[in-house]
Amino acid sequence: MTTTDAMTTTPGTEDPAVGTKVTIERRNDGGELVDLVDLEPAIFGVRPNTALMHQVVTAQLAARRSGTQSTKTRSEVAGGGAKPYRQKGTGRARQGTIRAPQFAGGGIALGPKPRSYVQRTPRKMVRLALHSALSDRAAEGRVCLVDRWSFEVPKTKDAIAALAAFGLSGRVLVVLGAGDATAERSFANLQHVHLVEGAQLTAYEVLANDWVLFTTETVPGGVTVSSESSSTVPSAAAVPEDTNTTRTASEPADETPATSADDDASAVSAPADETPATSADDDASAASAPADETAAGADASAAQLSSAADAETEAEAHDSAVIASSEAEADAADVAEPETSETASETADGDAAGSADAAGSADETAVSPSSDAETDALSDGDTPVADEDEEGEE
Repeated sequence: MTTTDAMTTTPGTEDPAVGTKVTIERRNDGGELVDLVDLEPAIFGVRPNTALMHQVVTAQLAARRSGTQSTKTRSEVAGGGAKPYRQKGTGRARQGTIRAPQFAGGGIALGPKPRSYVQRTPRKMVRLALHSALSDRAAEGRVCLVDRWSFEVPKTKDAIAALAAFGLSGRVLVVLGAGDATAERSFANLQHVHLVEGAQLTAYEVLANDWVLFTTETVPGGVTVSSESSSTVPSAAAVPEDTNTTRTASEPADETPATSADDDASAVSAPADETPATSADDDASAASAPADETAAGADASAAQLSSAADAETEAEAHDSAVIASSEAEADAADVAEPETSETASETADGDAAGSADAAGSADETAVSPSSDAETDALSDGDTPVADEDEEGEE
């Protein structure tokens, strides 16, 4: 069967909880290494029980038989109802029918009849036989693990390339999941590939093939990323950085072997020290420039708005003062009695002139109060008095 047939134990004495650690590589369907994973020790690391596997495999093969074979007895064969010849006087043996088993065309004695060949096997035995078969293949290194099948369309050429990437030859058992319909159609035309669903995996199918190819979804017991994966599979980003750093540090040492260690260290560290500082200052200035411009614009806008408000307030206050003074002078002129002498006229003219000068110094655009005073004087009759004085002088 396999090279581990000599490792036999008594059926039923195998402890499924005892097992050894099994670590395998997980690859993609292109053959590239993804990581290392640990398989379940109780499934892939037990000691194979050969006798148990034989019993279970025999029962599984027997259960595949349909049991529909059937033969006819002498009573079931057509014909033979009459006695072929008389009982005595012929010198031959007596015969009652030509459908007896010794006649050609007669019935079959003790022939097979339809029956069931199923053998009852306890579930624990079936489970342990499968674990023994998987452990046997794992011990020989014939268990492979693919991350997933990435076939976009069913294509036998892609299936052949995937098997070649894993280096598989001979009979291969491919264990598929529920969503691997494309992979199933891709492997269907390969005669040396046997396909089975993960839930239907049996010990016979494992032992009947040279290789067992699982996906991450179909591995019994699941997988665990191995602690050796980080050290064995370095990250893709770390490798180029370490290589460049080593090369940069080694070039000055190779070119100037006579220089001291301090000079080499300063020469290597100087560009590294200057570059981050310069880039940091540039980034800080570039980031602060828009903020300073925004703050300056906001201050200018606030100053303009404040100046405009102050100017408007001052103008309104000045206009209010001018109007109030004009009204007060007009009221005072209305209350005062009209003077008939030249002195009263001169006094009124002087008051009007003084008011005009005061208003002109406050606001050039203000209305002169003299105009209002003259208008009031005309309305009160001051003009006729002036005319009479002029006539007297003449």
